[in-house]
Amino acid sequence: MVFWILIAFMALAIAGLMALVLLRSRATGEPPAAYDLRVYRQQLRDVDKDLARGVINEADAGRIRTEVSRRILAADAQLQEQTEGARQPRMATRAVAVIIVLGICGGTLAIYATLGAPGYGDLSLKSRIAMAQERADSRPSQGEAEAQVPPFPAPEVEDSYRQLVDQLRQTVAKREDDAQGQALLVQHEANLGNFIAAYQAKEKYINIMSGDVEAADFGELAELMIMAAGGYVSPEAEKALSQTLRLDPENGPARYYYGLMLGQVGRPDLSYQIWAETLRKGNADDPWVRGIQSQIEEMAVRAGVDYQPIQPKGAPTPPFAGAMPGPDAADVENAAEMSEADRAEMIRGMVARLSDRLATEGGTVQEWSRLIGALGVLGDLDQARVIYDEARQTFAGDAAALDMINDAARQAGVSE
Repeated sequence: MVFWILIAFMALAIAGLMALVLLRSRATGEPPAAYDLRVYRQQLRDVDKDLARGVINEADAGRIRTEVSRRILAADAQLQEQTEGARQPRMATRAVAVIIVLGICGGTLAIYATLGAPGYGDLSLKSRIAMAQERADSRPSQGEAEAQVPPFPAPEVEDSYRQLVDQLRQTVAKREDDAQGQALLVQHEANLGNFIAAYQAKEKYINIMSGDVEAADFGELAELMIMAAGGYVSPEAEKALSQTLRLDPENGPARYYYGLMLGQVGRPDLSYQIWAETLRKGNADDPWVRGIQSQIEEMAVRAGVDYQPIQPKGAPTPPFAGAMPGPDAADVENAAEMSEADRAEMIRGMVARLSDRLATEGGTVQEWSRLIGALGVLGDLDQARVIYDEARQTFAGDAAALDMINDAARQAGVSE
């Protein structure tokens, strides 16, 4: 309601101002000829005063009166023309004013109806969180999701392999308490793309083991459910993920899928948080790390986070990473043979170029840290503090980056 009140007030105010300009006569200001008339009449009065004081004689006074009277007649004629020409057609003016008001107000409503969301209530953070929880509670079950997924294409395998799997199914069906048989069935059903049968066999395996299972077992169950649902994380899969993380809070695949579920129910903020933590703790060659890296930037956009790439442990060094622009200790040592003035000028030039680029294009946390350190070496502590504050704002959502920036600030002597 507040939104509609504000929009209606703004539209009416703008339309009213424009209509008022049209309705007011353009002749409200004084025409130039009116001012001329006042001047000429004053001149006539001044002629009589000058004649009375003896400044001019009667003959000069007559000539002046004649000339001023001629100018008064001309000015009066000009005033009549300006007054008549300044009048606006009353009906046409009112019609245009009404059209402007209707056009602005109606156009505003039409644009909002096309681009906006009429009837949608205000969405505070509390409301969005409540909506996300409602979406999570009412989302489709595992069975409902499976019913909407098109059949998976059958993989190309040899007929002999299919026959062996059929024999395994028949054997396991006769041995209800055969945990090893269920484990084999899970593997081979998954190989054939029968993910529903695979996770059902995994559930039987977990029940047979009577709780004597590891976090990886629940993680595998959740993954098979998600694959059977076409990538959707159902409440049943979420339960399996929660059991996995309860037993192993650092389980990479479960953290990946749990973050995926949070994004699906409308909590990209929590999804980004868990994915970012998983990236920092994971290894570059972990398969779930690659899955997170391919989606985390989009999740950051949805969460309103200014995303900066997060490098997992063991990640290969980017090409030319050691050649980032900006001065470091090696640059200063290489300049030892220069004169003091030349060396200072060289370093300041490099610092200025790096500072300009970070201000216009942004950069990595390493570059920001290097700039803070370089300014500390140059003794420009005031500028170093400015860069330090700006860097903290830039990487406000990245704890690892803030640690690196704070270390650079401490070394430069500008840390709080």
